Amino acid sequence: MNSKINTVLLVVVILLLGAGFWMINKKPVVNTPPVVVTTPAISGDVGNFVSFSIAPGSTVSGVMAATGSVKGAYFFEANMIAQILDANKNILKSAPAAATTDWMTSDPVSFTTTLDFTGIPAGQGYIRLHNDNPSGMPETDKFIDIPVVFQ
Repeated sequence: MNSKINTVLLVVVILLLGAGFWMINKKPVVNTPPVVVTTPAISGDVGNFVSFSIAPGSTVSGVMAATGSVKGAYFFEANMIAQILDANKNILKSAPAAATTDWMTSDPVSFTTTLDFTGIPAGQGYIRLHNDNPSGMPETDKFIDIPVVFQ
């Protein structure tokens, strides 16, 4: 009978030591909220935006070549306008953007441009892809604003 009691006591002691060891080495559960990374939103005529080589929220500086694709008749004589805007959407600089594929289509049209960010104060801003609107009629004006950070 003594051996049965000793065995039970030994098992209980081993279980208590194991539980204590487990409690000491147990990592505390920390409920930290997940980090949500948001990409700044492209605004304007987003339905006609296809792609642009400078991603929204990118840091830009110096002179940069850029390529992209838009649809919806942004071009006139294979040209459209790329503008650099400040945080209040005031135009700081403009550059031509030239179609590199057939521009007389409602399908996406690829283009290239060179943007000069030199001399622009650091901070938030936008790259605006603006249709070439030779008529000047406001109802045919359209644009796509891509948020960037000037370095």
